[in-house]
Amino acid sequence: MRAGLSQPARIVPVAFLTVVIVGTLLLLLPAATPGPERASFLAASFTSVSAVCVTGLTTVDTATYWTPFGQAVILLLIQVGGFGIMTLATLLGLLISGRMQLRTSLIAQRETRSVNIGDVGDILRRVAVTMLAFETVIAVILTGRFRMRYDDHWGQALWHGGFHSVSAFNNAGFALYSDNLIGFVDDAWIAFPICVAIIAGGLGFPVLFELRRRVRDLRSWSVHTRITVYGSAVLLLIGTLGFLAFEWSNSGTLGPLSPWGKIVAGITGGVVPRTAGFNSVDYGQITPETMAVNYFLMFVGGGSAGTAGGIKVTTFFLLAYVIWSEVRGEPDTDIAHRRIGSATQRQALTVALLGLGVIAIGTMIILTVTDYALDVVLFESISAFATVGLSTGITPDLPAAAQLTLMALMFVGRVGTITVASALALNTRHRHYRLPEERPIVG
Repeated sequence: MRAGLSQPARIVPVAFLTVVIVGTLLLLLPAATPGPERASFLAASFTSVSAVCVTGLTTVDTATYWTPFGQAVILLLIQVGGFGIMTLATLLGLLISGRMQLRTSLIAQRETRSVNIGDVGDILRRVAVTMLAFETVIAVILTGRFRMRYDDHWGQALWHGGFHSVSAFNNAGFALYSDNLIGFVDDAWIAFPICVAIIAGGLGFPVLFELRRRVRDLRSWSVHTRITVYGSAVLLLIGTLGFLAFEWSNSGTLGPLSPWGKIVAGITGGVVPRTAGFNSVDYGQITPETMAVNYFLMFVGGGSAGTAGGIKVTTFFLLAYVIWSEVRGEPDTDIAHRRIGSATQRQALTVALLGLGVIAIGTMIILTVTDYALDVVLFESISAFATVGLSTGITPDLPAAAQLTLMALMFVGRVGTITVASALALNTRHRHYRLPEERPIVG
């Protein structure tokens, strides 16, 4: 029985790996790169993994290394990866909920009673419509701005608008400019639509679906939606204020900008560490304090069943509630007048600790094969695992072993959290006996 339950969890990495292989083969075609030489296998595979896992880390310049065909392949991989993440995570959540409660609601929509196991086709349709709706609106805004301010003709503006819209909603961070978004650091008409797309994609499909129906009825929100929305707002505020405070006078980032330009860049700097990967400033010039804030924001990430990475907002804030309940001596962990089961608490703790362990291993491997300092290597490792895509600029210069390590971190970070969380829930066992209790000394 247990082997059958774990089968869906095994499908996720196999599906993503298949898309990665196809993407690598397409990027190896002569049409993907300008000139007579084809892309190197490492560059093609690294880019394919980064695109499918919607990360944004690159070893080559997307704007110049790849032809329009190669860029279109990257865009397709981002869309397939983002759609797959949302649908697979949502369907796995549905399967978990169904196994536990027989044809009840999707795990994050349990209280809406609107989706059940028989609605798989409807789920796929709603996810696709939601993605296309957001991407289209953002693309229209970006296209208009690119055409009026930056691009010579409508075709180029449409391509740039569409590409960056898809990349933003899927939290991928790929850009068609060699300096990413640094050239638009103080342009609110570029930065803010991209930020909106990042936040929307990062909230997750279950939250977007519930907000569409109950946006004004806050009391009816499920616990998952409450934690995701309020938690995301807190993290965005921390990120924005932290970025502005630590970078305001930094001559390498916000220092030369006007006050309004600093605010625009600060908001962007607070949004993108939530696994988007776009950078409107040079992250090789940020202060150590900003880097420390980004460690935290990148590791936490965005909402479940969305395009963002990290251990997820619900995981982090659920553990925060557990700690707060323990400090207060409460026998149960309660959120919004609902009790959180001990099994869910253990799952959250397992996902968080496994994430820390994977990052630690990846960091040690890269430190072993390179001469870079711990702070930048740790930044790179967290960025890869949390599928953020931000970099201090060392990625292209890393040796092959380090780049392969980053690829593994991106893949594990993207499919691992989904797989681990679902496997833990699907493999829950019920014993008919309990062993004698003993309490070791803690702390």
